[in-house]
Amino acid sequence: MSKPWIVVVLAVLLLLTACGDPSSAPEAAPTPASPGSGSTTHQRPAVTPGAGTGPAKPTAPKSGSPSEAAADTGRPRPRVLYLGDSIATENQKVLGGLLREEAKARYTSAPYSGTTLCDYLEGTGEDSLVPAQDKAAALVRRLRPDFVVLQFWGNAWDYTPCMDGVSYTTSRDKYFARYTADARRLTDQIAGAAGGGEAKIVWVLQGPDAVTPDRIRRVNAVYERQAKASGDLLADAGKAVSPATARYTWAQYLPCTAYEREHASYCTQPGSGRTALHRDDDFLHFCLAPSSSKPRPCPVRSPGILRITKAISRAVVSAAR
Repeated sequence: MSKPWIVVVLAVLLLLTACGDPSSAPEAAPTPASPGSGSTTHQRPAVTPGAGTGPAKPTAPKSGSPSEAAADTGRPRPRVLYLGDSIATENQKVLGGLLREEAKARYTSAPYSGTTLCDYLEGTGEDSLVPAQDKAAALVRRLRPDFVVLQFWGNAWDYTPCMDGVSYTTSRDKYFARYTADARRLTDQIAGAAGGGEAKIVWVLQGPDAVTPDRIRRVNAVYERQAKASGDLLADAGKAVSPATARYTWAQYLPCTAYEREHASYCTQPGSGRTALHRDDDFLHFCLAPSSSKPRPCPVRSPGILRITKAISRAVVSAAR
């Protein structure tokens, strides 16, 4: 098979799996302890306080109740809101567990598969995959989070109506211009919704793209510029799923970390000392369970998800101190 055809096949596979989500299982994957310290779907997930374990209406008064008291360390318990696409959907349960364990965080996740930045902007209701009550600003007004974690791989397909058909494939300049403008607008809307309070945005930098590595490099550059301009934060989760000497080179397998070697279920090929980040049939997602049309948290232990969520948790915990 010639190289052009390989690229085409990979691109088709990515398009088919870009919004797929892990299949369900009787029990969700348990959240690991911290060491030392598909098919397209438009289905709406429940906004879930805690770790995304079940439908509930999030309510989080800023202060006052005994359950809102400071953690054992005497520091206030941070409120964390996690928004994003199908990668956030598969990550949400593990991230919630880590944040609760490491920062006593009060955590709410509201990811929607297939989304992009504009889906979370107020004013895009009818042309968006996210309903009005779950827009970023609406959730910030309701929950008053200290941190808003944004995880967006860079979707721009036809099923993301608010992108108006702009995609990296058809118009790269317009695609990056839209991402830049939407990152600025989303930042402004979150800041406005926070009122007199402060909601720090944590921009999650993405891992390598198997087909168009330069696209992810430039998407991350958009997030980096916006974080610098607004005084917000970065979590380089993508570095954790990249080769040590090649930040934007895609890899299905990487050497097991010390933690993964100590916990056999996270080092998938102990004989060779390496672990799987992606399934053979999914070059984008990190859940090692088969894809399904119903979005939900990943139901199995997956090294890539653990690596990504640890990087996000570290950024939040460090800023919360």
